[in-house]
Amino acid sequence: MLSAAIRAFEDVMSPKFRSVLWKSIGLTIVLFIAILVGLEVTLSILTAIPWPWLETVLAIATGLGIFAAMFFLIAPVTAVFAGLFLDEIAEVVEQRDYPGDRPGNPLSTTKAMIIALQFGLLVLLVNLILLPTLFFGIGAFLMAMANAYFIGREYFSMIAMRHLPVRQVNELRKANMGRIFAAGLIPAGLVLIPILNVLVPLFSTSYFVHIFKKIQSEAS
Repeated sequence: MLSAAIRAFEDVMSPKFRSVLWKSIGLTIVLFIAILVGLEVTLSILTAIPWPWLETVLAIATGLGIFAAMFFLIAPVTAVFAGLFLDEIAEVVEQRDYPGDRPGNPLSTTKAMIIALQFGLLVLLVNLILLPTLFFGIGAFLMAMANAYFIGREYFSMIAMRHLPVRQVNELRKANMGRIFAAGLIPAGLVLIPILNVLVPLFSTSYFVHIFKKIQSEAS
């Protein structure tokens, strides 16, 4: 896993990945601007209610909402971005590092986005449920564990589906569940680090290409 992580970091900073990196960062910024605008509009509507105490509560809630959005929404955002960039990145990594292997078949845009949105909404729901635990000192740990599971599951599955039928993908994933979860701990940790977390979609794609190739070679 460590060697795969090092290679993935090198990929993220390579010229071939640069255009995807900027697109990923740009879309992340657009999304968070939309969230902030939505919070501001909601607050302006609610503060029309003539209760001063409620205005104070809403102001505090908005501040917490912005913090929460910046802290834990990057995980579901990562899940959604996988559907946009995964094939583009995976193809580059496979052609360069595994030229002797059969090339993967790109997922259809519709299928990739449906899978990514399903995982993104699931990750968002789990993180929302875990949000109150941030105030008890265990929130970051629980979020990292949950994100490790979901990030590992999604990226491994989507990359594997470029090469194998869904049934075989599920069998391979279940047979290596612990290993895939452990691999997911690295990108899940990056999700918690401001600025670095915007690199997670690119990093995770390259990283799990190497993880999948390793698992596949051992299973064959």
